[in-house]
Order: sequence, then structure tokens, then C-alpha cells
Amino acid sequence: MEQVGLEKDMFEVVGKDLESAEAIIRPSLTYWADAWRRLKENKLAIIALVVLALVVIMAFVGPMIRPFTYDQQDFTKINQEPSSEHWFGTDALGRDIFVRCWSGAKISLFIGMVSAIINVTIGIIYGGISGYLGGYVDIIMMRIVEIIYSIPELLWVILLMVVLGPGLKTIIIAISISGWGGMARLVRGQVLQLKQMEFVLAAKTLGADTSRIIAKHLIPNAMGPIIINLTFQVPGAIFTEAFLSYIGLGIQPPLASWGSLAQEGTLMLLIKPYQMFFPALLISITMLAFNILGDGLRDSLDPRLRK
Repeated sequence: MEQVGLEKDMFEVVGKDLESAEAIIRPSLTYWADAWRRLKENKLAIIALVVLALVVIMAFVGPMIRPFTYDQQDFTKINQEPSSEHWFGTDALGRDIFVRCWSGAKISLFIGMVSAIINVTIGIIYGGISGYLGGYVDIIMMRIVEIIYSIPELLWVILLMVVLGPGLKTIIIAISISGWGGMARLVRGQVLQLKQMEFVLAAKTLGADTSRIIAKHLIPNAMGPIIINLTFQVPGAIFTEAFLSYIGLGIQPPLASWGSLAQEGTLMLLIKPYQMFFPALLISITMLAFNILGDGLRDSLDPRLRK
């Protein structure tokens, strides 16, 4: 077989550009900027975020766009079906259900957000200390969490009703007392994993104390799972409030929440089903939107899914 020789003039020198070779083509993104970029790609999560924003806006604006108040009674217009005058109809006392639904949204969302923030704050502090110190301190603190978990939440509420009386404050305290254990366990697990990392050892070497290591190094690196858990805590607290109000242990008249409105609607379910339909629909939409947003945040905050 004849061999073909390779001559120098058969090749072309293309040269090299060191500046372009070292150029960073992909823009530099922080962890949170990259998480937001991936969240925006999740259309369902963005729709859920928009729905929640609309619910919050309507909770403040809704009662103002109608010429009624949440406790305004009109016995000449009792149990009227939805119409151009009363968009969601009226109840057994002639009160406008549209106004009461959005007034109740403000109370339900307030209870959900405040209870979730309290639960997250207590859980972060408690779980961070337990996971970082470890040993007998960790064992004792986790046994306390298990004891709290062993007492039914409804029992907490009943006991607090006897001591403090029914009302908004009692519901928030009851949910906060019994709801932070899950967050404490989550933070403890994250801290147990993170405290073995090199940056924690470097902080110890530089003389950082325990509180600074937990607050400045461990908790910020565990914020992803904490935020995800927060989005699931809010609908859980809203549902708990709705359940308590439904059985008569929650918001007391004339105040309204979604749970108390649903409870009132059940009394007229067979003949006036719209009175229960609208508050139940708002509860379902809000809880669904929070859960979908939580799933989207879980996917966007997971660094293993980064592309």
C-alpha cells in the first residue's frame, strides 16, 4: 500500500487566543439567583405564586370593593343566592358572603403565616443547638420533642381554651406550641451533616464561638430545606385553623375565618350549598397553591439539579 507523506504546507496554523480561551462564557450566578432562574422555568410553580399573590391582595382589597361590612346584617336579604348585588350570596343573617370570605382570608392567612414563622424560628434555634452540641444534650433535647409530639394537638388547644379563652391568640399559641418539632428535627439533621464540613473547622480554628458558627455558617447553608418546609407549614396551619373553627374551637363570631364560614355553610348545605362552596373553594385553592409552590422550591433549591 502506497503511503502518503505529510507535508508542512498541507496544514494551516490557526493560532490561539489566550484571552478568549480564558473568557467565562456562562454568567456567574449566586446560589439564590440560580434557584430563582430554575424556579421561573417551572411554570406551574409560577402560576401557584401568582395565585397566592392574588389571594393576599384580595384579602385586603376584597372587602373594600363592596359596600358592605363583614358583620353587616340585613334580615330582608337572608339566604340570597349569588347575584349582581351579592356576588357570593348572603348567609342566614343577610351578611354578604363575598366580603366575609375575603375578611376571613385575612385572618386565616395571618394565622398561617404567623404560626409558621414562630414554628420555623423556634425550630431553627432548637434544632441548631441540638445538632451542633450533640451528645447527651442532643439526646435530651430530642426526647423533649418526642414528648411534645406525643400529645395530640387538639388537646393542646382545649387546655389553652380553658386557660386563655377562645380566640385568635389562643389558636396561634396552640399551633406554635405543637408545630415546631418537625422543623427542629429537619434543622438538626442539616446541622449534623454540615458541622463536619471544612468551613466549620476553619471557623473554629479562627476562634468563632458556638453561636456565631450556628448563626453565620450552619443555618445559612441549611436555608434551602428550611424555606421549603416553611411553604408546607403555612397551609398546614391554615388547615388546622379551619378545622378548629369548623368544630367551634377557633374564631368566635362576629369575626370570620374560612373555617368558621365553612362550618356555618354546612348548616345550609342541602338547601343553600353555595354558602359552604365558596369558603371551601378558597381553602382548597390556597392549600394547593402553597403545596405546588413548595414542590417548585424543592426542585429549584436542590443544588444537585443545577444544569
